[in-house]
Parts: sequence; C-alpha cells; structure tokens
Amino acid sequence: MSTEIKAPVFPESVAEGTVATWHKQPGEACARDELIVDIETDKVVLEIVAPADGVIEEILKNDGDTVESGEVIGRFKAGAASESKGSGSKDTVESKDQGADAASSSDAILSPAARKLADENNVEPSALKGTGKDGRISKEDVQSHIDNAKASIESPAAKAAAEPAHAAAPVAEISAGERIEKRVPMTRLRASIAKRLVNAQQSAAMLTTFNEVNMGPIMELRKQYKESFEKRHGIKLGFMSFFTKAATEALKRFPAVNASIDGNDMVYHGYQDIGVAVSTERGLVVPVIRDVDALSLADIEKKIVEYGTKAKTGKLGIDEMTGGTFTITNGGTFGSLLSTPILNPPQTAILGMHKIQPRPMAVNGQVVIQPMMYLALSYDHRMIDGKEAVQFLVAIKDMLEDPARILLDV
Repeated sequence: MSTEIKAPVFPESVAEGTVATWHKQPGEACARDELIVDIETDKVVLEIVAPADGVIEEILKNDGDTVESGEVIGRFKAGAASESKGSGSKDTVESKDQGADAASSSDAILSPAARKLADENNVEPSALKGTGKDGRISKEDVQSHIDNAKASIESPAAKAAAEPAHAAAPVAEISAGERIEKRVPMTRLRASIAKRLVNAQQSAAMLTTFNEVNMGPIMELRKQYKESFEKRHGIKLGFMSFFTKAATEALKRFPAVNASIDGNDMVYHGYQDIGVAVSTERGLVVPVIRDVDALSLADIEKKIVEYGTKAKTGKLGIDEMTGGTFTITNGGTFGSLLSTPILNPPQTAILGMHKIQPRPMAVNGQVVIQPMMYLALSYDHRMIDGKEAVQFLVAIKDMLEDPARILLDV
C-alpha cells in the first residue's frame, strides 16, 4: 500500500521549510517510527518518521528543496521489503548475491542526493566508497570525500596521515601563499535570525542602559545550599534562576518593560513568559519559560536544562519558542564583559548578563575586591522611558545583591 510522505503542517508564523536531509533512500527499508527525513524551518528542525514498516518508494523533493506546509515530498510503501526498482532506477536495490555486481556500477548505487552533490563538486563516482547497504553511496559519503580533499589541500601532511583506503580524485596543487575560501549558504534559521536582528534595529528606537551588580551574596547563598538543593531537587543551582526570578519581580513592578508594540497599540501582558537565549551550532534560539511567577528556582533550573538539551539536539518545538514577553541573554558564558543586546521583537526589552569579574570596589570607605557583573538592558524608547528602564535595572540589581528581597517582595 503506497502512502504520501507530507511536510508537517507549519504554524502561521512559518511560511515554508527546506528539506534538510533524507535519512533513507528509495528502495531502502525502514522500520515504523524510524527517522526518514528532516525539514528545516526558520525556527526549528522538524522530523518525519516512517508511518509503518516498509520502504521509501519515491522521493519528490530532494535535499535543499523548498517545501510548503503539508506538501507531498515523497511516497512510502508500507509492508514492502527492500526490492528491485528496475534497471532504469538510480537507486536499484539488489539481492545479496547481486551486491558485488551493483557495487561495480556507480550509476546503480549513487542516491539522488549523493549524485547531485557529486555533480556540483565535480567528483567522479569511481573515486567514492559507499558505506550504505550493498555499497550504496550516500550524500554523507560524497561530503566526506569533499572534506578530505579540502583538508589535503590545506595540509599535505594531514592528507598522508588520513588517506582513505580507496583512491582519491587528483587534487590540483596550490602554490604557497594562496588563500583558501569556503562559501557556505546560510541555513534557514541563520537567515531568519539575521532578518529579525536587522528589522529590530531598523524599526525600534533602541537604547541600552547599564549597571553593575555585586554577585557576592548570590554566590555565597549558592555555595551554602548547592549540595542540599541538588540532593532535594535533582538539579544543580545556577545563577540563571536567580536572574529569571528577579526579572519576573521587576516586570511586575514595571509593566511597560513586559509589554509589546502591535502597530499603534501597546499591549500589556498580565503574565511573565521569559525567553532564555541559547547558543547552538545552527544559531541562536530563544525557548520561552511560561508563567515564571508560578515557578520555583528548582522548576526554572529544570526548564533551562531541558531547553538547553533540546536546543543542542534540535528537538525544540515551535510552540516552545513563541510568545515570550521578555528575554534574558548570558554572554558571560563565553567571556563577554560588556555588550549591548538586540531586542527580540515584538518584545520591548532584553536583559544582558555578562562575565563575573573580580574588581576593586569602595565598600564603607575601604577598597574591597568584589565579584562584579555588568548588566545591560536594551529597550525600545517608543514604549519605555529612560526613567523606567533605569529603575527596572536598579530593581534587579537590588534583588540580586539582597536575595531576601525576592522572597519578601520589597
């Protein structure tokens, strides 16, 4: 029985997606719920799994093709085993007795995606070694060959040490001093991030105000209770939960900072959904912690760890990254001492954390070394006056330097 493989139904905020990777090729058997293709949108990577045991019958949209919501991208044959597709197919699957003959014909064992990549990079099929079933050459095999060839150009010594068993295509010698360039197209996520950042700077009256906070009290509190906290809640006590909780209390006192602009309307939110920026290999993503006011420090830490893991493995859902009212970004994890974060529209403010740096400070007329952190609040001046922005940041500073204020709401 043949069924259609369709792209997922995208939410209204996502217009289209791109076929990222086909993990299975025509004629290749797959089990029920096994991953067969990834669809990349400007927010997340969506996975499509096999609806039943069977084979991929046909691929209609190749890697890199643009697809719309619900569009048919291939066909799946349920209950079928891996079988021959006929001599005219590029993806003929032979029996084990015919495997050696199939391996001798590059036309018969190159997948469509692999052939396309090989043609684009002028790679001879005879120079490739397939790692798939019956010697099939996948897109990953072609890309590995291309990467090895580039590495050999940049480092002849590395080429000799890492020479594959099969014969590599000849590589032209490059004279000393020639500079190598590599052109890589932006991923859909990276392009979307770039567009949003440029739009934020062009459409908002963005300013940044700074302050500094003495992290000594928080660090002492964390040192005192971190072991019992972890034992009781099964999660480590970090700094982000304190900042998130302090920001939540400050947002309740200054509603304009928790608001957004919609055309000529100012929308005030009676809840605090705080986004936490997470850096991944694919780009920056901002999962949202909902109703932070109702969460404990342990709940916040668990959510941060959960979202961080999902972000790094590409498992974040679109619904987990939409609807935030305020954002916190921590450049200090990478060593940033001071920065001006860019707004995350339609939000009107974003808080930037930075590196904790021991500095000499005047305390009661004496110079004392204190663990200090610069805080930055970027805000939209169309919605927030400078007075409110400064008072908001001072409120966060006061709560962090005296954590009891968070509990007592003072």
